[in-house]
Amino acid sequence: MPKPAAREPQRRNARSNRARILATARQELGRDPDVTLEELARAAGVVRRTLFGHFPGRAALLEALAEEASETLRATMEDGARRPEAPAEQALAHFTLSMWAVGDRYRLLLSLARHDLGAERVDEVLAPAREEVTAILDRGQREGVFHAHLPPDVLSAGLEAMTVALLEQVNTGALTDDGTRTTVALLIAAGVPGERAHSVVTEAAKGVRADDGG
Repeated sequence: MPKPAAREPQRRNARSNRARILATARQELGRDPDVTLEELARAAGVVRRTLFGHFPGRAALLEALAEEASETLRATMEDGARRPEAPAEQALAHFTLSMWAVGDRYRLLLSLARHDLGAERVDEVLAPAREEVTAILDRGQREGVFHAHLPPDVLSAGLEAMTVALLEQVNTGALTDDGTRTTVALLIAAGVPGERAHSVVTEAAKGVRADDGG
């Protein structure tokens, strides 16, 4: 009987291949949602058989990406994105900055919603984050911090679209941003005066770095 230790390098190699395929898929699908599995295999540096060994087809690969995104978003929220005790504008700034690092997941999922996964599955993945932002906006409107021209869920959808658009500009090189510029823009769009928005984001960025151990 083969020793378990002899199989461990193979398992590590399989895990490494799977992680590399998923990372490549995030990048390539974000660039071109119509990229083929054969092209993804080449970009990941694996043979076609290896890719299909992990993901029997495109649907399986996309579902793995959706689940990965769901886990990442949940973990990010649990690691400090929630600030129920903070003033609403601070809670929104902290949430946005915390989620910026995984913004590529948002962008990819929204793109795949139009091509493969379907809006219902994407909505399921993004629901917790969207509910959190809507709750912050609702509280901020009641406190008079955010404007009330739009219902909180509608305002949340608009801010999400704005975030994705700005992330696209970062990806194309038209905008340089570590998340702070976008967060300031979101607060201003939500009704926070410009000077106050800058001040809030500066303080929130310190909190995010502290949460990250920086």
